[in-house]
Amino acid sequence: MSRREKYVAGLGAAVIVVLAGLIVAGSILSRRIEPHIRQQAEQYLRRRFHADVRIASLHVRLPKLSPLRMLFTRGRGTIATIEGEGIVMRMWGRPDAPPLFGIGKFVTGIDVGAVGDSAQHVALVTITGLEITIPPKGERPDLGSGKSVAKSAERDADSRTRVVVDRLDVKQATLIILPKDRAKKPLRFDIHDLKLQSAGPGVAMKYACMLTNPRPPGEIHSFGSFGPWNSWEPGDTPLNGDYTFDHADLSVFPVVAGILQSRGRFEGELDSIIARGEAYVPNFRLTRSGNPVPLRTKFEVLVDGTNGNTILKPIEATLGSTHFTTSGAVFKHEGDSHRTIKLDVNMPHGRMRDVLRLAMKGEPFMEGRLNLKTKLEVPNLDGKVKDKLRLNGRFDITEAHFLKSTIQDQIDSLSRRGQGQPRNEEIDEVVSRMKGTFQLENSLITFRELTFGVPGADVQLEGRYDLNADVLDFHGGLKLQAKVSQMMTGWKRWLLKPVDPFFPKHGAGTYLRIQVVGSSKAPKFGRER
Repeated sequence: MSRREKYVAGLGAAVIVVLAGLIVAGSILSRRIEPHIRQQAEQYLRRRFHADVRIASLHVRLPKLSPLRMLFTRGRGTIATIEGEGIVMRMWGRPDAPPLFGIGKFVTGIDVGAVGDSAQHVALVTITGLEITIPPKGERPDLGSGKSVAKSAERDADSRTRVVVDRLDVKQATLIILPKDRAKKPLRFDIHDLKLQSAGPGVAMKYACMLTNPRPPGEIHSFGSFGPWNSWEPGDTPLNGDYTFDHADLSVFPVVAGILQSRGRFEGELDSIIARGEAYVPNFRLTRSGNPVPLRTKFEVLVDGTNGNTILKPIEATLGSTHFTTSGAVFKHEGDSHRTIKLDVNMPHGRMRDVLRLAMKGEPFMEGRLNLKTKLEVPNLDGKVKDKLRLNGRFDITEAHFLKSTIQDQIDSLSRRGQGQPRNEEIDEVVSRMKGTFQLENSLITFRELTFGVPGADVQLEGRYDLNADVLDFHGGLKLQAKVSQMMTGWKRWLLKPVDPFFPKHGAGTYLRIQVVGSSKAPKFGRER
């Protein structure tokens, strides 16, 4: 072998040795970077969330690259893929409590050359299967540090954070808010798409998410800001944003139907949110009547995530062209197994057409102005609401006019006779007035001080109406301005004049005891025996 050949052979052997060394070094680097990244990840999560951290598995995959490139760039610009599964984070000192966070799987990439840097940026983390569980306020264990020290420690942790995640894409996320009473069912929100964008340590993250609301079913889109995360009281973590809620089908409820759409904004903390917005149901209807009436509301509600109670600030609503307000709450008492609704409803200038169209089948039989105030209570939201609905209020109907000619003709005839002018056809299309107090319980409406009047006649009744059996049972008095004889014509007027002195009573020309019985479809009016 010549000297030149020996030189080439030696150079080739050296190159092979160098390449082999680089390959071995790369293999060693791969094995060493994995535990280092695991350690960095656990340390970051531990400091950031003040929690015990467990990562079930973590793997690092280096891309196919030139050993020489690795040598000369020291790994800068080389992105290693990191895959992990089974991340669980629990509050310090509370191994018995549900995990604060559970992550099914995550994938991200890091710059190999930046692993040892004092600060590292991770461009994107993709997470599949995220579960966040918010404990009730005060369940963070006392570690003897005190609240001010805890907040200071959290700020220090943020300042020492060596990893900054720029963006998180989350699929299949669940937010669970635990109630104070563990016997109660927690609030659960399933989010099938969530994107978070970081603005830096200790600063709120921008988010955009999409979730399916279970009842009523519909898509909710929301965007806003979340955080910074409060490790010591997770429920105090700030949350705000705007939302849209479209195509929500109300027919899943047994009493109402229609397609709801809503827009609004909310703000507060994870376990206590104030929401303000508007909702519109163009085809709102009660299932028992089936007549659609547009309903629009402007609302402000306070939702307590620790117990699921919802406080309704005065809600402005429009049913058809009728404006009314309502306020109250949806809540549970201690020891109750079901949720209760309590509302105060105020309708000072309602239209009878709108109310009757919503409440009854077919076309409304009356028009007029309705002044209604009532307290509404549904003590148990399970089962048939109509059997549990409780009402206690009063109403006043003015300018009432019956739209069915047969009923209005009888009202006109009553007014003519009551005024002692039974043949006066100019007394026509008279308006009525009606008012009273009522109470509904167990599908039975009890009326107190129920009065009905037209020019020349007044009716005062008390009684009840059974909604299930459709049975009327009312008793009271009829006051007429005219005397008995004045209500007749021809020879009957003269024949009845001798009995006129027997009927005046209570300041009326004629007073009769009457009853209304039968059904709403076929009421029977007559003198009480």
